[in-house]
Parts: sequence; structure tokens; C-alpha cells
Amino acid sequence: MKKFIIVTDTCSDLSKEQRARYSIEYVPMHYTYDDKDFVADLDWNHSTPREFYDIMRGGKRVITSQVNTTQYLEVFEGYIKGGYDILSISCSSALSASVNASYAAREELLAKYPDAKIICIDALNSCAGLGILCIKAAMLRDEGKSIDEVAAWVEDNRRYINQEASVDKLVYLKRAGRVSAASAFFGGLLNIKPIIISDAKGRNVAVEKVKGRAVAMNRLVERFSAGYIPSDMPIIVSHADAPEEAEELRKMVIAALPEDSKAEVITGYIGPIVGASVGPATLGIFYHGKEVTFSAEE
Repeated sequence: MKKFIIVTDTCSDLSKEQRARYSIEYVPMHYTYDDKDFVADLDWNHSTPREFYDIMRGGKRVITSQVNTTQYLEVFEGYIKGGYDILSISCSSALSASVNASYAAREELLAKYPDAKIICIDALNSCAGLGILCIKAAMLRDEGKSIDEVAAWVEDNRRYINQEASVDKLVYLKRAGRVSAASAFFGGLLNIKPIIISDAKGRNVAVEKVKGRAVAMNRLVERFSAGYIPSDMPIIVSHADAPEEAEELRKMVIAALPEDSKAEVITGYIGPIVGASVGPATLGIFYHGKEVTFSAEE
């Protein structure tokens, strides 16, 4: 059976250790501020997480850009020449057009290499939700599953990855164009913390509003406890430069698990692409759970 590589993008928020452990490649996006362009690398080579989020705390808007077709062409072709097939799992198309660039690169390369196999999937997830899908895909590959079997699993199970998240301040969503100025103002005034999920179409939508940070954290865990389905996939508590609160939230998640649970519960940073929209101190729990059927249009 021909070997294959799993390729994702910056929105997966996979650490260097995770990418090495599971042999996952990623194609970086970019971000800009003060008219300077930076590679949105997951290893924080250009700045520490604290430095990046301090830029936002200081009032600057960070603007992000998607992976382009040329980047995918370069990465995909390199692996094709190395004898690999490619399974590309991209950030939700509702949040980024990167997956469309992967489709364009696939068509161009298949015309040049007709014997290659390139499968591109819209994950309908972002942040650690995308990362969990990639990790599970790598686990299935390492168990001996074919690229077609792994791709089918991802397609069939991408709506079973759940997100429970809360931003600390709505001003960052406003600055990124995600909420109205009035919502950001009154949300900050009343200390409102929205509970944000990824819906069935991969859009981030607020489904609840609570008052205060402690209440928000408790509600995230309550929602997790109600939706979690045990699996061999990790549970990831993600944070935007709030390591102490993330560790507290991780312990709360562990306490909410069934007594016989052997689930791996880990923390990780929200990377610069998602972080540019949600802002400093955002917290989220990403896990395998009940099928996401809610759509914001309903």
C-alpha cells in the first residue's frame, strides 16, 4: 500500500511535538500588522505567544491571510516526487478560503502527475478541532488504514468534533469584523462572555451568553460533560496566552470525566491565525462528542 502524508494548515494549532509524534505536515498562513508580513508558524519563531498577544492588547489589529495555491503546489509536489500520496485536511471553508486553494493545486498537479492521489477535505473545524481530526487521521494511517479509508473516516466524523469556547473580550471579535460595534461595547460593559461553538457548517457562532469569567469556565465544562463521547482522541484545552486559566480548565475537564476514563487531556496555544480574531485570553475545549447538527441559519 502506497504511503501517504497528512497535510494541514496553521489553523490546526498543532505543536511541533504533536506534528513530529504523528508525522503531520502543515502549510503556513500569514499575518500582518504595521504593514509588515509574518509567517504564521506554529512554532512561534517570530514572536512568543505573549509578544504576539501583547500586540493585540496594545490595540493593533492583526490581519490574516489564507494559504495560497502556490504554497500548496510546492508542498504537494515535493511529496509526490518523494513517492507519497496526499491527504490534505484544511480549516473550515466557512472561516478560510485555504481549502479552495488546495483544490486548485490538486487539479493542477493531477494533470501533471496522473498516477498521484491527492484528497483534499474541508474539515468544518478550526483551531484544535482541526488538530484533533488530523491526529485521528494519523492514528488510523499508522494502524494500516489506506488513504481512502482515512479520508472516508474524516468526512464521516468531522461533525463529531465539538468546540466549547469563550472569548475574554468582545472587542477583538469586533476589530476582526466578527461582531457589531454595539455588541462589542455592551458586551464589555456588562462583562458578558459568549459561549461559541462550531456549527454544522463550520461557522463559529455564539449560542449562549454568561456573565463573568468563572461562570463561563464552568459553563464550558458543563457543556463538555453533556456532549463528550469517550474515544482514543485527545481532549485539547486551548488558550490564547492564558496558561494558568487553561491549566485550571484542564483540571476541571479531568474532574468531569467518567472515573474509568483514560482520555489524554492536554493544553495548547491558540495560534496566530485563530488568535487574531478571538483575542488574548480566549479559552476553548475541543473534543470528540455528539454529532453537531445545529446550524446558525435555523
